Amino acid sequence: MQRLPIHPQGPTFSRVIAGAWRWRLSPETVERLIQASLDEGITTFDHADIYGDHSNEEIFGEALRKQPALRDKIELVSKCGIKFPTDKRPKTWVKHYDTSKEHIIWSAENSLKMLHTDRLDLLLIHRPDPLLNPYEVAEAFSQLKQQGKVLHFGVSNFTRPQFYMLQKLLPMPLVTNQIEISLARVEPLFNGDLDLLMEHKTSAMAWSPLGGGKLMAGERELFSKATKYNATYSQLSLAWLLAHPSVIFPVIGTTKAERIVEAAKSTAIKLDRQDWFEMLQWATGSEVA
Repeated sequence: MQRLPIHPQGPTFSRVIAGAWRWRLSPETVERLIQASLDEGITTFDHADIYGDHSNEEIFGEALRKQPALRDKIELVSKCGIKFPTDKRPKTWVKHYDTSKEHIIWSAENSLKMLHTDRLDLLLIHRPDPLLNPYEVAEAFSQLKQQGKVLHFGVSNFTRPQFYMLQKLLPMPLVTNQIEISLARVEPLFNGDLDLLMEHKTSAMAWSPLGGGKLMAGERELFSKATKYNATYSQLSLAWLLAHPSVIFPVIGTTKAERIVEAAKSTAIKLDRQDWFEMLQWATGSEVA
């Protein structure tokens, strides 16, 4: 599989990224999913401190503890900044965001501990925080980078003004904004989200690239092209994102090895421009003006 830099000063990632959101599974199953991903050239794994009720990083980390050589074959992404009530965080009584310097550093260091690694390739602020202090974020990012604990930084679900403001005040580039993009959510193509990222020479990571499964389970009239491309519905949906010139990196959230194999093959599909627009027409309900 092709690997590309997500930003000129950022990390190089596999074109499709394996998302560990649902990987609250047995260690043996997670090991199989990691190997299935690597067999298909998927080397980048997307985590967050909260996934699996704060369990998924630890489960994934067991695989790295057992096979330390894996670490140099993969890229690790994690996110921080969301807190919610759970037995594992007894001091939290209401869901909220925390982008303080103290929490960012603590969360990053905890992710390193859980993942059994000495570094994160990329750390994202998970959600925009109305109390975000960009100067505190800059201090946290700078400290983590100077210590070699986090190599690159980005954000997730940020609006254009939020991305622009934070980038302007940071001493290092934001190398991505992880946002929801799919045929079920095409707004980023038109609201300036992808335009801003291209302006900053930055690629989006697309979460829920299959629209939460809706693009596989229904509306199959869209995919009369399946025979033409000898592809599945989900492969066409991913190929549609991969065709965008902003160089979108889809984050797939499957827990099945066969779905990983299927998703990886989407990178070989080259959609005809008219087919791309016909799929867009279906998604929006109207042809372009």
